[in-house]
Amino acid sequence: MDGRPCSKVACTNDAVSTLTYVYADSMAVLGPLSRQAEPHSYDLCSRHAERLSVPQGWQVVRHVSLGRTEHSAL
Repeated sequence: MDGRPCSKVACTNDAVSTLTYVYADSMAVLGPLSRQAEPHSYDLCSRHAERLSVPQGWQVVRHVSLGRTEHSAL
């Protein structure tokens, strides 16, 4: 495992997405893996990100990365 682990218990896969809940708006926001781990978010592997379900009445917002830009270090 090279990256951050999936937040799901007993999952040994690397995380590829970050999940954040906005309780006031009954919303779950799933996007590309954040640069740093945050204490109030969950890092998920591709399998768990695809299977994400939320309570009835909640909305899921999925942000996708359309491309990857590499920056070289000076």
